[in-house]
Amino acid sequence: MTRALTVAIAALLTAACSHAGDVRASDTPAGDALYGTREPFAAHAVYFVVTDRFVNGDTSNDQREQGGAHRTFDIPVRCPDGIDGNIGYLGGDFRGVLDNAGYIRDMGFGAVWITPIVDNPDEAFTGGDPVACGSSLTDRGKTGYHGYWGTNFYALDEHLPSADLDFRGFTDGMRAAGLKTVLDIVGNHGSPSWTMPTQQPGFGQIFDAGGKLIADHQNLPPQQLDPNGNPLHAFYNATGVVDAKDGSIFDGNLAQLSDFDAANPAVFEYLAGAYEQWIGQGADAFRIDTIAWMPHAFWKRFADRIRGQHPGFFMFGEAFDYNADKIAEHTWTQNGGVSVLDFPMKQAMDEVFAGDAGFERLAPALHLERGPYANPYDLATFYDNHDMPRMAASDTGFIDAHNWLFTARGIPVVYYGSETGFMRGRAEHAGNRAYYGQDRVDAGAQSPIHAALTRIANLRRDTPALQRGLQLVLELEGDHAAFYRVLDDGDARQTALVLLNKGEVPWQARLEAAQIADGVWRDAMDAGNVTAERGVSLDVPAHGVRVLLRDEIAVPPALRTRLHTTMDRRLGGPDAATD
Repeated sequence: MTRALTVAIAALLTAACSHAGDVRASDTPAGDALYGTREPFAAHAVYFVVTDRFVNGDTSNDQREQGGAHRTFDIPVRCPDGIDGNIGYLGGDFRGVLDNAGYIRDMGFGAVWITPIVDNPDEAFTGGDPVACGSSLTDRGKTGYHGYWGTNFYALDEHLPSADLDFRGFTDGMRAAGLKTVLDIVGNHGSPSWTMPTQQPGFGQIFDAGGKLIADHQNLPPQQLDPNGNPLHAFYNATGVVDAKDGSIFDGNLAQLSDFDAANPAVFEYLAGAYEQWIGQGADAFRIDTIAWMPHAFWKRFADRIRGQHPGFFMFGEAFDYNADKIAEHTWTQNGGVSVLDFPMKQAMDEVFAGDAGFERLAPALHLERGPYANPYDLATFYDNHDMPRMAASDTGFIDAHNWLFTARGIPVVYYGSETGFMRGRAEHAGNRAYYGQDRVDAGAQSPIHAALTRIANLRRDTPALQRGLQLVLELEGDHAAFYRVLDDGDARQTALVLLNKGEVPWQARLEAAQIADGVWRDAMDAGNVTAERGVSLDVPAHGVRVLLRDEIAVPPALRTRLHTTMDRRLGGPDAATD
């Protein structure tokens, strides 16, 4: 390890990026403060559920007879290997999530991200392209079980609440259980809106808070809309789908979804008013779906509106792109200062923990100094979700991924069921969004993935340095990783030394005197002590993690200099030069 650490330190000292950054007042350090972020939400790891697919806590709201000839409940998608998908509702609801709040909290999570709660159409869609096991962006026969096909953004979808549990009751209950609620919101589209053989109720329509129809696609393709002549068309863009040879889905409509006109003030007022309503009923943060489909000016105005009434309200968006320079634009203050899901890190994690790549593959995605992001410590980090195949890793691959996810910079997000390796490797219509159910929740603790996740996630929840501390890398090479997380901000002062081993054999890690401060360190994983004197040797189990803690800034002088350099350069984006 000694040679590897020396080489890694030299490389990292010269590897700073040349991007510039976005400075916020709360990010301005005082004196010799050391921290990655002061964002309060960074304290909370996030558990993500597709609400309909988690647990059916109340069968009385299943709406099993809904839709008539275009029924909406339990519509299997047959796959050749016998592991089927489903595009109908399966019964998950607020009660199912709330009943299992303790299960989620005890794993070490502090927040739950739920899919959109707004009213969706009451039939299966008859237009579009047929859904198949391996298809993508195909919607024929599909329902709005996922929540992303909004028709009334002010009304709850009837599948979610119970007679005694509305959204306010749900968020109150989650908060009482120690969990915040992250609400998934959509800004760029409503439901599928054309190609139906006969127009169906709800599809391509928008209703206001009083239930009045205010927009209707009228089953017309975008190019046939008349926004200037027909008031019911004014909500929508008339761009139309752009052929792949001429552009991309970002240039026009996504599938047959009704595409909102961001330049129409009525669209902004409708959406902002709706989402202010849900904040008023207890939403603690937003995840913004398809943020890249709307211009930066829209989200700047939206963020200013929301935070004008709710200062510091945390939001992170989905810009499905593996180019850090591109997705980072959303994080800049000039564009609204909205964090994003860290897709470049997701790509790297998949190669490292489900493939054969070494820890060095993660280094380019960190962007710890003058990277493109306003603040990389505020990013939502993840390895898979509902829009891509689940990570196809072994049990130990998931364990290794969680050991990294909960100790490295960023806010961890874990997709429901990943604590047991549920449906690993499966795509959207091939089981990715399969129903989890109470039986699997109850059996979760028997999984080795669950046990290891609970251990490392609870450690992060109890360790401020792992939530907000600067990350200082010593080594990312092959099967081994070594880095510090250091926090010195106000009354919070802590140093965490993290050692990770994703290999099949134990690792004896040797840190020299220049790499670890002398003294007694607490072993966070076994509650013992480790004494360093002119260096130390530490055994890290196969697929294991060691975390040593000191409630002080305990690094040798050379590393202290690096810490302050990293602190000075941690912000990125267009305004970093003024930091």
